[in-house]
Amino acid sequence: MTTSFSIGFLRIGWIDVVDVVLVTVLFYQLYKLLTGSVALKVFLGLMSVYLLYLVVKAAGMELLTSILGQFMSVGVLASIILFQQEIRRFLLTIGKATAFDRMLNFPWRREEPAERLNVTPFVEAAKSLAGKNTGALIAFQLASDLKFFADSGDLIDATVSKRLLLSIFNKTSPLHDGAVIIADNRLRAARCILPVSENPDVPASLGLRHRAAIGLTEVSDAVVLVVSEETGQISLVRGGEVFRNLSSSDLRTRLTEFLFDLPLKAATNTKTAEVVA
Repeated sequence: MTTSFSIGFLRIGWIDVVDVVLVTVLFYQLYKLLTGSVALKVFLGLMSVYLLYLVVKAAGMELLTSILGQFMSVGVLASIILFQQEIRRFLLTIGKATAFDRMLNFPWRREEPAERLNVTPFVEAAKSLAGKNTGALIAFQLASDLKFFADSGDLIDATVSKRLLLSIFNKTSPLHDGAVIIADNRLRAARCILPVSENPDVPASLGLRHRAAIGLTEVSDAVVLVVSEETGQISLVRGGEVFRNLSSSDLRTRLTEFLFDLPLKAATNTKTAEVVA
């Protein structure tokens, strides 16, 4: 038996309340996805036209109702064309692996590597590259599959080493422009193209490498290591959050924490790190 209550002449059940809450959450997520982009204004324009259509239909304006009705009949197809990038980002956000995926032991889930990744080559390479103001972009695959992004670059599938990383990101190397993807303890690909974040709140001081790192972590659970070519600063990006100006010891500790879900050591000197949400 469904419990319901009355507000004036309205009779509302708990299913109605849940329905309204879910629709509210959906529209809030759409607003967050579209905010700061031109797509938000287009979406508001479409909603305005739809509301106008409802008004003229209720008022009995047959000619205007017919014209707007023809427009609304192709509204879904037009929305898919206009919002294809936003729809792709929305579906990637929904489909990305999260802590919920880790909590459940699905039989088809990719098995974890038997040996834990050694972070030392990345720390030493980042230190050397930062000292020479050489830019670098390294993405670490966790639960989310980065094969789509790896296929955009050149397949390498090699054992990770400091010398290999330095040779790839050398300014004269044909592979230095783009990201390196690390998966299953292997350097899978180089010169990979990552999605650039469209978040308007990203500080102007962050360049294209940082925006690409933020963009990837917005659509996956990957961790990205960035070395700035302009400043030589070392940064880590996770979940759209940037940890800037890391020392070698900070980089080692945070990279270990992010990759292996270990608690951050109390002795870490976090005062030197700037966090940009």
